[in-house]
Amino acid sequence: MILMKSYLEIFRYTIKYKLTTFMVVLCNMFFVVFNLLSLVLFIPVLQLIFKDPESINLVSKPHFHWGIPDVFIYVKDLYNYTMTGMVKSQPLDALLFVCISVMFTFFFKNLFRYGAVWFQSELRMAVVRDVRDKLFEKSMSLPLAYHSNERKGDLMSRMVSDVNEIEIAVVCLLELLFREPFAILINVVTLVYLSPSLSLFSFLLMPISAFVISRIGKSLKRTAKKSQEQTSVMYSSMDEGIDGVRIIKAFNAVGFIVRRFRKTNLKHQQLVTRTMRKKSLSPLLNETIGAGVLLSLVWFGGRMILGGAENALSGEVFLTFIIVFSQFLRPIQNISKNVSNMIKSRASQDRINEVLNLDEVIKEIPNAQVCKSFKKEILFEEVSFNYEENNVLNGINFTIKKGQNIALVGESGSGKTTLINLIPRFYNTSSGSISLDGRKTDTLLLKDLRGLMSLVSQDPILFNSSVAENIAFGDTEPDMSRVVEAAKIANAHAFIEKMNSGYSSIIGERGSLLSGGQKQRLSIARAMYKNPEILILDEATSALDLESEKLVQEALDRVMDSRTCIVIAHRLSTIRKSDLILVLDKGTIVERGNHEELLEKDGFYKRLFDLQIN
Repeated sequence: MILMKSYLEIFRYTIKYKLTTFMVVLCNMFFVVFNLLSLVLFIPVLQLIFKDPESINLVSKPHFHWGIPDVFIYVKDLYNYTMTGMVKSQPLDALLFVCISVMFTFFFKNLFRYGAVWFQSELRMAVVRDVRDKLFEKSMSLPLAYHSNERKGDLMSRMVSDVNEIEIAVVCLLELLFREPFAILINVVTLVYLSPSLSLFSFLLMPISAFVISRIGKSLKRTAKKSQEQTSVMYSSMDEGIDGVRIIKAFNAVGFIVRRFRKTNLKHQQLVTRTMRKKSLSPLLNETIGAGVLLSLVWFGGRMILGGAENALSGEVFLTFIIVFSQFLRPIQNISKNVSNMIKSRASQDRINEVLNLDEVIKEIPNAQVCKSFKKEILFEEVSFNYEENNVLNGINFTIKKGQNIALVGESGSGKTTLINLIPRFYNTSSGSISLDGRKTDTLLLKDLRGLMSLVSQDPILFNSSVAENIAFGDTEPDMSRVVEAAKIANAHAFIEKMNSGYSSIIGERGSLLSGGQKQRLSIARAMYKNPEILILDEATSALDLESEKLVQEALDRVMDSRTCIVIAHRLSTIRKSDLILVLDKGTIVERGNHEELLEKDGFYKRLFDLQIN
């Protein structure tokens, strides 16, 4: 039942490409037919070798009748009629004709096999692309809480390693559903036609293989799942090591990190080795069992021939039976191998579906409202937020008027960043509501809501592209005049002009070719290019040196003018001019007011301020 579910899921991926799938199936079927013909056509050669031409009885010329079975019977009888005549009267010509016929069948057999591979290669990579696209799109739509809790390496492993298993499963599925059953069917028909008694004897021995496959398959899936999970752990270890190489070197921890990675890599190697061994064991055992069945047939049929039994086969037909039966074992062995691959891919499918079936997606309600401007206020009413079992925010109430500068302060872990992440709906509230101009934010189009805002974070996220592309991020047709204007507002134009290629300069992965202050000013320029009505600043200067902080703060003062701003402040000296300061502690607003009012209260804010100035 589980394997059938796996078949259906893979089939849904492939059936999307109907024509390509049809061509794969068609080419495989023709391959099977010509593969069998290349063997059966050897019977006349064997007749030439084993029989005296004088002893061969001529058959009567067949008569043609319409109908699908009749056509095939007519072709077979016509071939027998022609060949018996040639073998009896012109054996050398018959030999040449058979050799040419067999050569043609081999040519078409390999032509159609390559045709199957040709279309198969396109199909399997199209399916891989689609699954990877869906995974990436889903990962982009998941809330920040998911990305904060999950390892990046695990997600990468699902997109690379697990998806590659789906690629293999696509090929296996089409062979399992179409090629191998068709191959078994026409081989069975041929074998029964050649000798019903030998066929019955051979079929009684085949269930042994099925039992062996089922026993190995259950063990294989368990090991394969552990292997894929360990792959994600290894990816995470690699990502952490490469990403944190500077700190690793600074703390002389290279040996420690290498030893830890070796331990992870060793476990991965052991699990993959076990998986490969189990995966390879099934077809090998099946082949061994098949060889035993084949030898049993040789013994059984040989006894009939040597004993002079009435229904014994002629020597050439018996050899043909053995040859066809050996080919009959191939699709059975392929089924064994493909079932093993499908079982292994099932573990990968489960891991992919874990992400695709997640419900933690920030969704729009049907008929969500258009929201193109911000006119009055943002209102928080009894807003609470829980992450799993942890209460992060509790009973938050305040109003942000258009044009106001609101600051959030508090110790680390007080819920400041979570609070601002609720405004653009990076998270959904657990209870309470947030309204924009009287309309709840969860009733608005996400694109419109986020289009009103720009975010400048403490850790500026930049991309390995040009300066201009980073500033105009998300704009498929950047306006260079707006790019330059945004850079000037952000105090970034001067240093950009000094770069080798100016606005076309590549800044490296995560902006690695820029200083901390330059990264932050580029991040501000990106926010200004969007010309937002609401600007969110998440500790935008806390990680900078004094000189860089001064330049960035000048840029921030310029961009905050005439905009609604929500600021998370690390240095309280930077928020003295804020219209309203909210002091958070353990997810609750404990104080509110402007700078002077809060100092007069001599409470939580005053203690934080005194700690910074002393």
